[in-house]
Amino acid sequence: MIRLNALGDSFVEGRGATGPAGAWYGWVPRLAGLLDVPEGRVRNLGTYQATTQQVVEEQLPRALADKSPVIGVVAGVNDLVGDFAPDRFRDNLATIFGQLAGADTLVFTADYADIPANLPVPGAFRALLRERFALANEMLRAVTEATGVLCVDVAADAEWARPGMWSPDGLHPSARGHQRFAERVAELIGQATAGAPYDQRCREEGRT
Repeated sequence: MIRLNALGDSFVEGRGATGPAGAWYGWVPRLAGLLDVPEGRVRNLGTYQATTQQVVEEQLPRALADKSPVIGVVAGVNDLVGDFAPDRFRDNLATIFGQLAGADTLVFTADYADIPANLPVPGAFRALLRERFALANEMLRAVTEATGVLCVDVAADAEWARPGMWSPDGLHPSARGHQRFAERVAELIGQATAGAPYDQRCREEGRT
């Protein structure tokens, strides 16, 4: 049984940090290590350039077919820097979190950091992107509060304003950024589960 499932874009895929074998090694395997989840019980569905619409259409059905006790979803940046449609964006978030959340599942996500500050774009376009990111954060917070989904407050974390947290492209976290995110998620899960590693909690509840 999958114990940790991750859905989303290249942030979830792990771009920006590589492991010893040269493959992407982002926050998902790092979080699995912190939660004592064996590698074979982790499934990462994150894909490069995925939008929330693609998560709904391609990743969500797979996650629902084999629902794990811990599910992480981080997506939306590709919507914001591309063809942004606020209504569609909000509806997709509501669909994703509404269908994944439940009494037997701990779902977490994160709001959006000030990525526009990292990008070499004209000032007017950066201002537009920041407006979109601010609106997206409002929508995300409303949906997570309504569905009971845990949300890592990346936007308010001053650490993410430091250059060392990002890879040279400014879009993806560095190894340090991925580690920071994994640690923050583990802390949030620990608080929500009375401090017990979630994999241990699953065993105590008789799950295999």
